[in-house]
Amino acid sequence: MPDPVEGLRVRSMTLEELREVALPWAGAEGWNPGLNDAEVFFATDPQGFFLAEAGGEPLGCISAVNYGPAYSFLGFFLVQPAMRGRGIGRAMSQAALAHAGERIMGLDGVVAQQANYRAAGFAPAFRSVRYARPGGGPEPLGAMELAALPWEMVLAYDTAHFPAPRPEFLRGWLAMPGATALGLMEGGELAGYGVLRPCQEGYKVGPLFAAGLDQARTLYLSLASRAEGATVYLDAPHNNPAAVELAGELGMEPVFETARMYKNGAPAWPAEEVFGITTFELG
Repeated sequence: MPDPVEGLRVRSMTLEELREVALPWAGAEGWNPGLNDAEVFFATDPQGFFLAEAGGEPLGCISAVNYGPAYSFLGFFLVQPAMRGRGIGRAMSQAALAHAGERIMGLDGVVAQQANYRAAGFAPAFRSVRYARPGGGPEPLGAMELAALPWEMVLAYDTAHFPAPRPEFLRGWLAMPGATALGLMEGGELAGYGVLRPCQEGYKVGPLFAAGLDQARTLYLSLASRAEGATVYLDAPHNNPAAVELAGELGMEPVFETARMYKNGAPAWPAEEVFGITTFELG
């Protein structure tokens, strides 16, 4: 067994380190982060990002982003390949779990790590599959710019479709450079919204919340039409059969898979209206 790392310490990460270290590592793992994710992620919980280092050299990272007093999300769990198996992940996990406290904690775990998460007390809830499809095509009628709607309406809808209120995150997410946010109104009420953002490769749609398959299709195609010539990715939760149906109907190809897992219980949310996860890193 490899020796433990001498002088290992886990400390809070800076915004610059999230931008210059953690996100490039995530890109190297094939997770395809967004080009402008760092500022929004960090502002959501500036104390929730951790870096493992020895002798001033970064060796691993992890995040535990707290959304208020009841919910937290684990992400960015990475150890440099040459340093794996030397206790770095365990030390980072302890820091992340301590930050989350007794909150319900979620994560989207890659297949190779799911057994380790189970051993740490996380229970599997559902699969999420990343699907890819060429962007472009005609834009259907119906969707509108989300910025034209009252902020309170958008925040209330998002809160009803995510395990905890996230106003700080949402403000940044909707205003992110290069992002497109569209909504769908029915009967004077919001019936869905989605966000398209540029990533290291192509674009991702996330979140994609909608009252049903028809609304989700309209929003997805409207967003994808803004990405002519690029690949568009959607992280679809398989506990919503309609999300799987949407992916199949539109000819999306599966390219990546995770499992949503929870510790300290599981949150309540309307799975049948969640067609696309916001991000694998922050939930």
